[in-house]
Amino acid sequence: MMISSTTKVFGLFGDPVIQSLSPLMQNTAFRMLQLDSIYLPFLVPRESLSGAVNSIRALNLGGVNLTIPHKERVIPYLDQVDEQAGLIGAVNTIVNRDGALCGYNTDASGFLVSLKSAGFNPKGKRAVIMGAGGAARAVAAALAINGASPIHICSRSEERGKGLAQELGRSGFTVAAGGYGRHFFELLPKADLLVNATPVGSYPNQKEKPAAGGEHLHPGLLVCDLVYNPPQTRLLAEAAAAGCSVLNGVGMLVHQGALAFQLWTGRKAPVDAMQRVVSDKIDNNNERRR
Repeated sequence: MMISSTTKVFGLFGDPVIQSLSPLMQNTAFRMLQLDSIYLPFLVPRESLSGAVNSIRALNLGGVNLTIPHKERVIPYLDQVDEQAGLIGAVNTIVNRDGALCGYNTDASGFLVSLKSAGFNPKGKRAVIMGAGGAARAVAAALAINGASPIHICSRSEERGKGLAQELGRSGFTVAAGGYGRHFFELLPKADLLVNATPVGSYPNQKEKPAAGGEHLHPGLLVCDLVYNPPQTRLLAEAAAAGCSVLNGVGMLVHQGALAFQLWTGRKAPVDAMQRVVSDKIDNNNERRR
């Protein structure tokens, strides 16, 4: 594509961003719809977030996505936060509307679409979530809003997990929290859904051991890993061997990205093309590593 003074710039703020497939996915969507726009990754350290957010206005960027470690920390710097993003307490998409920065969370809806595409209806289901960061917040809220109960959040920081549980509890949802101790392993035999909302098992640390392994899992359990690179993590491999249904993070990545694209452009995203380029890129990367 030709880049000119009229080209609208969008981007990703995070640290790290080198592994992100969002630029490939979003630029494919812009190209498919013949939009004069480009999506760039911006390495934004934790201490530079305030200046980076101000740059959206200063440079008239169309909007940005946010990833680790900024989803929760960005909220005080925004002019407006969507109701769902406020409930979740995390923003992954900013839209610049004539200098007013509006925060949204497309992770929750993206996760839900991915989950339902796997034939799983969360209503009345018992869920266990590993992690208490921005992604875990989105997952917990999406499950709670759609009737999952009870929901248990397990994380290395029990304090952070309990804070999230209390926030959702104030909205009337049944959410509990704890660490990775005995109680965590007692929850798994009764669970219908286990979600890994941590980076454990992602490239280049694919061999990193997850908190739950195959010996803790049972047939009938859906194990969802939000990690998308590699598409089959150690957790998912062990879950499949234990007779569980499995779901990786590719669907959530694509659907949250499609929703962000629509917020920025007002156009329906070419989801199939976005899914195809992401899957092809992951497959090609895995072939080179073999």
